Amino acid sequence: MVGVNAATWGIAGLATFGVIARPWNLPEFIWAVAGAMLLVLLNLLPWPEALAAAAKGTDVYFFLIGMMLLTEVARKEGLFDWLAAQAVRSSNGSAKRLFLIVYVVGTIVTVFLSNDATAVVLTPAVYAATRAAKVESLPYLFICAFIANAASFVLPISNPANLVVFGTQMPPLSEWLHYFALPSAVAIAATYIALRLMQRRGLDAAVAAVDEIPPFTLGGKLAAAGIAMTAVVLLGASALGRDLGLPTFVTGAAVTVIMLLIGRQSPMPILKDVSWSVLPLVAGLFILVEGLNRTGVLPSLAGILKDAAMASPQTTSWIAGIVVAVASNLVNNLPAGLIAATVSQAAQVPAHVTGAILIGVDLGPNLSVTGSLATILWLIALRREGEHVAAWQFLKLGLVVMPPALLLALLALSAMSSRTPAPPAINPFAPLPGRSTRPS
Repeated sequence: MVGVNAATWGIAGLATFGVIARPWNLPEFIWAVAGAMLLVLLNLLPWPEALAAAAKGTDVYFFLIGMMLLTEVARKEGLFDWLAAQAVRSSNGSAKRLFLIVYVVGTIVTVFLSNDATAVVLTPAVYAATRAAKVESLPYLFICAFIANAASFVLPISNPANLVVFGTQMPPLSEWLHYFALPSAVAIAATYIALRLMQRRGLDAAVAAVDEIPPFTLGGKLAAAGIAMTAVVLLGASALGRDLGLPTFVTGAAVTVIMLLIGRQSPMPILKDVSWSVLPLVAGLFILVEGLNRTGVLPSLAGILKDAAMASPQTTSWIAGIVVAVASNLVNNLPAGLIAATVSQAAQVPAHVTGAILIGVDLGPNLSVTGSLATILWLIALRREGEHVAAWQFLKLGLVVMPPALLLALLALSAMSSRTPAPPAINPFAPLPGRSTRPS
């Protein structure tokens, strides 16, 4: 049994390393899928259990597909290019004002379109706008990376990792906002202040006037309307305590079909540019975490967490949030979130402990370039534009930006939790009234 467990952990560790380091420049999903297949082929995880583990991510897959379709449609219709150009024009020649405007736009995109959209779509638009404005691009590009994580727990739809942590039992929107509205606001403000101070030397130059602004076409307006409609639908679903994946997929697909019909376009360009490899990556990670769960280590961690939460829930929430934040940078926040979700589900911890774990999963990755999928996608977008950010360069900035935001967000969460009538041992995964108990 010890040898079997060691083999499972070894495979999971190598697969995670492959996802982060991408040896031989192989895509991230190759390593996750290869690790999952090895577990099955070596009979470390029976294939029915592997399929069941992959099926747990159904809501996440639907969410990702819907959001990727929406962002790709918006990108092709020039919505993000238009927004970036408008930001430059609205700066009135001030680099400091442009910095604030880009930060606000990045926050809005993250909140309503998820952090991956900010990394993938807004980054090249900001790069093009700053080049046209003849200012140093990196201070503004860093915004796209850091706000993608800092604003990713404003709403349940702001980060796919939120669906991973809570599974199909997403809290209703009112409960979500109760716990996360203040911590999110604090994290966004603290991240802005730290970034602004660290990048102050690059914000002294004047911003050149932009002579030509991309037209806000009918397609761009329809894409914006589609995004707004999707946000309304998802906020409604969240308020009713419903799963978010299927509504995201339906609205994203509907907006895409309508745009294609109006423009009489082929769907192939959009389908070709969607990052489909994210889906097998997530599925592989679900299977790897299920393999780890069978070794008994995660149940042991759940026992430790449960005892700690019963003894001192506030202290446990602080420790859990910080540990998960650090772990997210070591192994990436998707596997860290899956492991933390499995452990917290088994431990049936109080709601604010789960909240601290979520903050660690979402905000913690602002420390390193490999902390989250959004940051990895941001790096890829930069390389396409000829920009390169070294891991050490990002880490030096992350060491200043992330810890204060994390600690202040956890403090705000603690303050909100202390104002709530004590509901001991809330299991965030337990079915809520009116919620389906079917597996995702």
